Amino acid sequence: MKTALVILIVIASILLILLVLVQNSKGGGLAQGFSSGNTVLGAPKTTDFLEKATWSLIAFIVLLSIFAVGLGKSSTERVNDVESAIEAEMSSAIDEASQSQTSADFSEQEEQN
Repeated sequence: MKTALVILIVIASILLILLVLVQNSKGGGLAQGFSSGNTVLGAPKTTDFLEKATWSLIAFIVLLSIFAVGLGKSSTERVNDVESAIEAEMSSAIDEASQSQTSADFSEQEEQN
């Protein structure tokens, strides 16, 4: 699921880059070759559409990013659970080893006495 979100974010980012390059900026941009006044490729008010599309893609990328972070937290919690289980196993193994060492030491002391 997280991989699909990352792929969607990358695709949306590439589309955003293309939209920004097509828009007419103060320096002209790529849209200058296609535009006359407020039209792009003969369609009136296309720059308004490009601006709305740009802001929509920005909002889409932000929402997907926030959702991806939320998914990342749940996988982090799973990692923390696994780490806790490993720590519990290690401490029980250490306890068993120390108990067997203590019983071995006790057996040696009894044999010496």
